[in-house]
Amino acid sequence: MDVTPRHRSVLDPGLLPPALWTRAYLRRCAATAGSSDLTIALRRESGATSLFQTQVLAPGIDDVATYLHVERTVKFLLWSRGGAEVLLSGAQAGPLCAKLQADYALQGPRAFDADFFRKVFARPLTFSTAPKLETSATGDAHPPRGRHLDGCRIGFDLGGSDRKCAALIDGQVVFSEEVKWDPYFQTDPRYHLDGIRASLALAARHLPRVDAIGGSAAGIYVDNQVRIASLFRGVTDSQAFEAQVRNIFVDLAKEHAVPFEVLNDGDVTALAASMSLGRNAVLGVAMGTSVAAGYIDPAGDLTDRLSELAFVPVDFRPDGPVDEWSGDRGCAVQYFSQQGVGRLLPLAGIELPTSMRLPEQLEELQKLLLAGDPRAQQVYEAIGIAFGYAIAHFASFYELSCLLIMGRVTSGQGGTIIIEQANHVLRDEFPELRIDLVVPDEKDRRHGQAIAAASLPSLRR
Repeated sequence: MDVTPRHRSVLDPGLLPPALWTRAYLRRCAATAGSSDLTIALRRESGATSLFQTQVLAPGIDDVATYLHVERTVKFLLWSRGGAEVLLSGAQAGPLCAKLQADYALQGPRAFDADFFRKVFARPLTFSTAPKLETSATGDAHPPRGRHLDGCRIGFDLGGSDRKCAALIDGQVVFSEEVKWDPYFQTDPRYHLDGIRASLALAARHLPRVDAIGGSAAGIYVDNQVRIASLFRGVTDSQAFEAQVRNIFVDLAKEHAVPFEVLNDGDVTALAASMSLGRNAVLGVAMGTSVAAGYIDPAGDLTDRLSELAFVPVDFRPDGPVDEWSGDRGCAVQYFSQQGVGRLLPLAGIELPTSMRLPEQLEELQKLLLAGDPRAQQVYEAIGIAFGYAIAHFASFYELSCLLIMGRVTSGQGGTIIIEQANHVLRDEFPELRIDLVVPDEKDRRHGQAIAAASLPSLRR
């Protein structure tokens, strides 16, 4: 496919944006005889089914491009929507399905993805064909939750490099605090538990009583139970995980004996954005240790989507950077997180000690930007250009009116550069899109997540 982005960063000129590549492929389909429709469905155990429509070229015309289009679309759908069963319907569904099943097997190149969804949905990820796909509901909607600000509440947000807590009385913040920690590679779950308890106790000291507690944390949580969480990735002993991690928030809820709810940090990012801006159809993206995301639909509700955008493809070049966790190339975490910053620094000629951790590398970059170093400017420009193209691709999978950008990578002047570059790409390459990009003010940036988390539990049981 001949794709030439109008915007190329100095540091990462080889970026191949999926938004441009996919549009070029679909134009080719429209102009080529024999092209056919393909319907991709993700189904959960409840029967809830989410559909996505696309097109593919006839067999033999460009099978490599066709499979790239289908496989990358399926990967995006899996990580953005989630499902245990993938169904394909269309004239080419059979051979495409067989190849997908082989690639997403536990011994295939997408073994990480297969194992992840097996753990989330407690069943193997499967691919099959269907003669016709119909659905009466997408299965996206959650029961209403969040936006409760009555009473004395604690909110906490557990990130990969810091944890935040806030104390609220009838929606007014009376205390907030941020504490650095390093949970990712801690093998003893007591480290995590002690840290969370310390934050909750600190916030509680600033309230006359505690009526409810809400939390935001990286990972997937069902009824406060940890299913998969990068926060606890260092706990590799399965017995320790089951005994001390699986129900860590369930046990904390019992300790405090008040309404207690924990959600994925991406969902709370979206809720924070919607509450702060008074808008719906919002995608919240937090660029921090990883890429957290969540979605508020046009009706103002949280959804059942996974929105684990760290692993969605945002670069189609065959020699793109490899994610060290999933083993795949071109995943968002290598572009819009502290890992992405660490990847770009040497490309900019910024050499830091190899012993320096990613959060400290980001701090050094921010210092260089404040000092007027043009190399730091180039790092943020590269992130912004890539993000502009990524947003256009996101818009093919989410109905968007607004995108809120949060996280340490977007702090200060760097966030402004990211927004400017992304907006430039969107206006120039995708003028049909009407998506407002917003960076929260400093108060919301630092503690908005914890405040939104505090609003999760209802006092009415």
